[in-house]
Amino acid sequence: MKFKPGEPITILMADDDPEDRMLAEEALEEARLANDLRFVEDGEELIDYLKRRGKFADPKDSPRPGLILLDLNMPRKDGREALEEIKADPMLKTLPVVILTTSEADEDILRSYDLGASSYITKPVTFDGLVNIMRALKVYWFEIVELPENNNGA
Repeated sequence: MKFKPGEPITILMADDDPEDRMLAEEALEEARLANDLRFVEDGEELIDYLKRRGKFADPKDSPRPGLILLDLNMPRKDGREALEEIKADPMLKTLPVVILTTSEADEDILRSYDLGASSYITKPVTFDGLVNIMRALKVYWFEIVELPENNNGA
């Protein structure tokens, strides 16, 4: 059970900073990553999206992501709390979650992996650095790794 070759994989990015979201979108384009990129602004919206609640109730507007890029420091529900909730839910726990955050704190890195993060990446300070990260994500997550089937019945 995995994504079918050529099937577009939705990337869901949870980040409260509009500039970081814009830069990520531009970096994905620069890295020639043609995946559908969706955004939520905090952990509450992330969980609502994944559970298709509220404004994310329509599956056409909230396709199941194949990869989540998660910032740790967000209002309402931070990334740590959202990650813990995702990994505790039997319908969501197989979703790969890559932490993409400014924190370099050892405790954040260790806790993220303890909670089930797939990878931990510190946001680079330059746009070129972000493009390089997006290229690496493209190769690793969409060309090397076998992802679970795109189950839209979350």
